[in-house]
Amino acid sequence: MPYINANDISLYYRIDGAQRADAPWLVLSNALGTDVALWSPQIDTLSRTFRVLRYDTRGLGRSSAPAGPYTIEQLSADVLALLDALGIERAHFCGVSLGGATGMALAARHGERIDRLISVSAPPRNPTSAEIWAERMKQARGGSMPALADAVIARWFSAAFVAREPLVCAAIRDMIRHTDPEGYAGNCAAVASTDLTAELARIEAPTLILTGTHDAAIAPEAGRALAASIAGARHVELDALHLPNVEQADAFTRAVLSFLNEPRPAASGG
Repeated sequence: MPYINANDISLYYRIDGAQRADAPWLVLSNALGTDVALWSPQIDTLSRTFRVLRYDTRGLGRSSAPAGPYTIEQLSADVLALLDALGIERAHFCGVSLGGATGMALAARHGERIDRLISVSAPPRNPTSAEIWAERMKQARGGSMPALADAVIARWFSAAFVAREPLVCAAIRDMIRHTDPEGYAGNCAAVASTDLTAELARIEAPTLILTGTHDAAIAPEAGRALAASIAGARHVELDALHLPNVEQADAFTRAVLSFLNEPRPAASGG
């Protein structure tokens, strides 16, 4: 299996897609408690055009789960280490939830590495109280990952989608249930402590903010406000809760491809 060792951890990754040496790179970053399989609905389509790099965030999937707490700075540094190890100077970045926050941090602080940014279901500042995140950390470390997984599915997907796609939801529930408890808690701490609001103006990459109509974590109006805080960013809303890449997979993939395949604006003459 492909791993890199960096920042005192082992980071799992996968590469799929276009074999052309000039094909652009696209990094996909997962939500809390999930692994690279979260992007299964998109891989076949995206890999026709891009060299797609997926990875498991520290503490999740097959990557190492050191003792927490983790920070958004650590998660960003892990991505940079992965890009460096693979010789990737610049890439598009698409992240959902925790992955979206990671992408915004990278675009604000290391803009030379990010070509275009897609941030999905990711508020720039944690909207949930510190007490709630502390309770989730306590539950994870106390052996309650199955109960946490059930609660997450209820927050992430509509009841209609759960009824219509029980196997899809069961697979994601299983990802969360089998997440290392310390890794889950460490990433809860990263979410709870993240506040990128003061850095949004530094993002220069063309940016797409994508949110679900019914998402409690970042409502459509909050998504529009986030897009307005980033120069030139646009907002797309899909009829979903927190994971539109799963609940509205086809519409999500079309929105991503449309954005990434747009020609760059012509440079103004001087």
